[in-house]
Amino acid sequence: MPFPLALGFTILFAFLSHFVVDSFAKVTYHTPEPHRDDKFWVTWGIVSTIITIALVIWVLIIGMFWFFFLGGFFSVLVDIVDWGILRPYQNKKNKGDQKSIWEQGYFFHTVIDIIREKVPPFSWLPNWNYERKGVVPEIIIIIILWILVATLLISFSVP
Repeated sequence: MPFPLALGFTILFAFLSHFVVDSFAKVTYHTPEPHRDDKFWVTWGIVSTIITIALVIWVLIIGMFWFFFLGGFFSVLVDIVDWGILRPYQNKKNKGDQKSIWEQGYFFHTVIDIIREKVPPFSWLPNWNYERKGVVPEIIIIIILWILVATLLISFSVP
């Protein structure tokens, strides 16, 4: 694919991937709030951080860091906008009425919630956000994503 087109598709698909991955998040051990007093929660946070660091090192070694960074940035742009910009702004603007923050629909996660609840197969998934068994699907998803990335990298590097 020519450079500008490849760049555009990378940005688009990285951004849209957030909607798919977050829609699967309800079947993972993914508590919306921190549980620092829970050793299992802390341990899983450390393990997932180590996995992320290993991925960064891997892409550095194979020389794909900028592709990883570009895809990573645009895939978390949804969270940056929702959690880092819009929600703090709405919290400050609506100090006394916290309920209105969630009802205004300015957030990408409103769309993700609709996908989770209404679009099969996501709507068929159980909600295991608070259940420890949710690490099993998360590990499976991580393995599948690593295999896909490795397969794509190998297929693009073979002349």
